[in-house]
Amino acid sequence: MEQSDINIGQVVKSTQGRDKGRFFIVVEIIDKEYIRILDGDIRKIDKPKKKKMKHLVKLNIMSEEVKDRVINNKKMNNAFIRRELERLGVNA
Repeated sequence: MEQSDINIGQVVKSTQGRDKGRFFIVVEIIDKEYIRILDGDIRKIDKPKKKKMKHLVKLNIMSEEVKDRVINNKKMNNAFIRRELERLGVNA
């Protein structure tokens, strides 16, 4: 997966590791290989998961609200992330 394929606010599904099968929202693109993801449940805002892009499947679901908050450094909390994933139709 290339960096241009994935954006902040994108919903992704883990394909490898202990969190296999779980849905997350991308909150940071570190480089062309790594990103940071969270779900507000096991991966909270204060400690997002650093994960390789090749271990994720990109869904064609985007959270514009999360993207806006990350870009503008607005506050988010774990409950907001969980509600956003639920609203988008993917349960964490």
